[in-house]
Amino acid sequence: MSTVNLVEAKAHLSDLIDQVEAGETVDILRRGKLVARLVPAKAARKPVDVAVLRKLTEKMPVQTEPAGEFVRKMRDDDRY
Repeated sequence: MSTVNLVEAKAHLSDLIDQVEAGETVDILRRGKLVARLVPAKAARKPVDVAVLRKLTEKMPVQTEPAGEFVRKMRDDDRY
């Protein structure tokens, strides 16, 4: 993480953006106090294809017993 004052940030904004693109965080100070923080943007998530998800889950068998009982049975029967 690097720290720059506001005047320096104005003069070298494109350089700071390059640093942030590379994954670094940059703090911007005014009179020694933190006023802004530049952080890398998170990548956009891909939308979920509902039709494909529905097709996948339709093929799965329906669970006949409650999940809690299923986990307890697995825990008790298969000791490690």
